[in-house]
Amino acid sequence: MEKAAAEATEKGTNVAVKGEAAIRPEFLTTKEKFHGFIDSEWRGSKGEKASGQDTKEVGGEEPEAKKLKLDTEEKSTQGKPDGKRLRGQNKSRPHTKPTTYDEKRLCLSVIQDNRECPFGDKCHFEHDVAQYMACKPADIGQSCYLYDTFGKCTYGLSCRFAKAHTTSDFKTMENTDLVKTHDRNPVKNSLSKDLQNRLRKRSVAFKKSEEYLKTLSNNRNKTAQQGNGEACAAEVSAAPAGGEQLKCTEAETQAILDKQPPVKTVGPLTDVDIIKLRFCEKKQVDFKDKLYLAPLTTCGNLPFRRVCKRFGVDITCGEMAMCTNLLQGQQSEWALLKRHESEDLFGVQVEGCFPDTMTRCAELINNNTDVDFVDINSGCPIELVYKKGGGCGLMTRTRKFEQIVKGMNYVLDVPLTVKIRTGVQEKSNVAHKLIPEMKNWGVSMITLHGRSREQRYTKLADWDYISSCSKLANPVPLFGNGDILSYEDAMKARETGVSGLMIARGALIKPWIFTEIKESRHWDISSSERLDILKDFTNFGLEHWGCDTRGVEKTRTFMLEWLSFMCRYIPVGLLERVPQKINERPPYYMGRNYLETLMASQNVGDWVRISEMLLGPVPKNFIFLPKHKANSYK
Repeated sequence: MEKAAAEATEKGTNVAVKGEAAIRPEFLTTKEKFHGFIDSEWRGSKGEKASGQDTKEVGGEEPEAKKLKLDTEEKSTQGKPDGKRLRGQNKSRPHTKPTTYDEKRLCLSVIQDNRECPFGDKCHFEHDVAQYMACKPADIGQSCYLYDTFGKCTYGLSCRFAKAHTTSDFKTMENTDLVKTHDRNPVKNSLSKDLQNRLRKRSVAFKKSEEYLKTLSNNRNKTAQQGNGEACAAEVSAAPAGGEQLKCTEAETQAILDKQPPVKTVGPLTDVDIIKLRFCEKKQVDFKDKLYLAPLTTCGNLPFRRVCKRFGVDITCGEMAMCTNLLQGQQSEWALLKRHESEDLFGVQVEGCFPDTMTRCAELINNNTDVDFVDINSGCPIELVYKKGGGCGLMTRTRKFEQIVKGMNYVLDVPLTVKIRTGVQEKSNVAHKLIPEMKNWGVSMITLHGRSREQRYTKLADWDYISSCSKLANPVPLFGNGDILSYEDAMKARETGVSGLMIARGALIKPWIFTEIKESRHWDISSSERLDILKDFTNFGLEHWGCDTRGVEKTRTFMLEWLSFMCRYIPVGLLERVPQKINERPPYYMGRNYLETLMASQNVGDWVRISEMLLGPVPKNFIFLPKHKANSYK
């Protein structure tokens, strides 16, 4: 027994060195015991599996561990039947549209006060209410969040909580007092049909953008003629008074005009002149000592940001939006710009690689949305974005980067910020060269992620480098980003002299991190409190995406994406050494109760079970594969 205990202790020490979190020995278990306990308890509480299907059919098997690079011989035996190699998890993910979960959908004309359908017999949706209710999936719960909060559910009979606000003769009820209280829309920045049509017809005017782009083309012409200018100067000195002297005098006059001060010194000064040209007149934002929730693709949606606002985050930002898609009026891309009224300091992040599209996009956002700042994504490592010159690619295209920044600054009435990485290659940092230049370009704030594109999320963020860059950036505020998962990490990061902190994965793993930082404590949050957070997200999701079958399944999908990060959290009371580090892999352990154990599972099927506790059973044809596969433990 003593020998076995000694071996276990030695093994535990080795595991800790290899990157696994140090958990108290009494909570540690094996993979087989862990999943056996979860499955037996789930069957015991439900009588059978909630969906009536095997876990593998519902959500797929547990994600495999990260594989080592194969030899050339092994590579040739793996891949597609046509010999092509499989690349990227996202390319093989199942993409099931939420609309496929509804066998029959009720026509909007029936939902909205039984008005006459404009499509008549050609309409593909259901008009017979009794027939629709007979085949509609069972209600999820007894109370509807939208009805209880706003006094009216716009989804009517198609709502998955319809019994809460439907009479026996299939009429939708209203609570007039609540309706009067909530007579405004809490979400801003929606794309209007009129603007969408004008964007599609390319009839939107971009006056300020055209002014800037005209100066760009003029500058190119001047550069091209620069060689001829020197020859002209020689001719001027040699020639007597005459035509040639006059031509060069005009050129000199134009050069003087180009160097005119930003504010007129002759003639009346109008408001238009000041607003157009003076940077000091722009709206200013105080970024100092703020906590900034990173613009997280997929997971940084509006409901998740609302959850983080409850825990004390100061600055929120929409997910990365492609500027070309915004200019084309794509509804799905404009949805990324939506802002909830609780987001008091909110910005949007755009990605692009050309000055013309980025400048026009900035003007479009400036004129049609309510934002506090606009952020340029020059740190995205995704291959698709990088190859066309966007994201991290901008860091290697300094001239284009400068033109984009100056153009966007020219058309914006709000501050312009930039998010960058240390560089593209792992051992070749370029951020320290870019930052002094960006100060001259007119950037209001810089965020630096302490890794290169090549690193992605392997190895720790380089906070020493972030510290040196923050000194270079002064007086422009610089935010640091990377590996913050506790208030202790935040305190160490602040010692580097950064103006504020951006938190990304740390907020996904534990959104209450903002409370921990502001209160300087480790919060041993209970599993029931964590379930309440997921309940809040569910309610916010039903409000944002809808409470019909389509909205419910969309909410479920985004919740499962979030759970693929949240399952990495290890409760404080189980740790041998506090705090948990972001690069430490959680081993198999038993929680202090069943729910805590379930939330620790890395199995997709167990995340589906958690979603079923809040959103009811999944549809028969439901499939989910997580978008993100962690390799941060390398």
